[in-house]
Amino acid sequence: MEKENKVLPYLMMLPSILLMSLVVIYPIIMGVITSFQQQESGGYGFENYRYFFENDYHTTGIWYTLKIVVITVVAAIAISYLLAIFLRFSNTPISRLMGKLYILPRFIPALVAVNGMITVIRDSGLINRISQVFGYNLHLNMMYDEKGIILMNLWFNIPFATMMISAALSAINDSEVEAMRDVSASKTMIFTNLILPLTYRDVFVAATFIFMSNISSFTTPYLMGATYPKMMGVTLFDLYNNFHYGRAAALSVIMFLFSSVAASIYIYINMRKDKWEVGR
Repeated sequence: MEKENKVLPYLMMLPSILLMSLVVIYPIIMGVITSFQQQESGGYGFENYRYFFENDYHTTGIWYTLKIVVITVVAAIAISYLLAIFLRFSNTPISRLMGKLYILPRFIPALVAVNGMITVIRDSGLINRISQVFGYNLHLNMMYDEKGIILMNLWFNIPFATMMISAALSAINDSEVEAMRDVSASKTMIFTNLILPLTYRDVFVAATFIFMSNISSFTTPYLMGATYPKMMGVTLFDLYNNFHYGRAAALSVIMFLFSSVAASIYIYINMRKDKWEVGR
């Protein structure tokens, strides 16, 4: 009976393991194998990887993608942190209204949101037409430019990051803040000694997810990006569309490796113990 009790949990997990192996592990293994396969000769080698790092067109696209993603992560986290602190520690009609509305962009389909942004920021869009009423001809120059992609990325990611950081801030009791104020602690001291230590892990979680979701983004750069340089998600689509499966698989592995670096940092931050946790 005791032996059966030990085996039963593994038997119950078996369907999930088989399903995960079929739809996740097997495609990853086949993708890695395909990335080394040379389309012309049918042999195996590093030609598909060299194609991206020895070709200025694609090297520029990789750095262009990383630039946009890093700016998106930094800007989204900074804005979200400030917004979350405002929503948590401010009790005004404006903060309560913003607390109800900031999550709404998450419920708007991506294609609808991107199309709406295009109609606003393009050279013949809403902002330009309003400026013409006042005698100006304002061109934002955001379409087919990295600025437009970053702006759209912030639209998608600020509500997500704010929601995660707000959840961490909600665990801070008002009594803890008041106790620090009672000993004449400044706002800076309250932030650095109380708020930041209790929320920085959630910040890294949000940053990791923002990085991984944008490193492979397709919809926004495809509709709003330039023809050169292209983000890696659009390049991947072009490669598949032109039947370059080996190169597409290699680019997928490169994108996976970038995401793995971000994930590794996230795992390290969450596994390390803070000073106040040591000895517990």
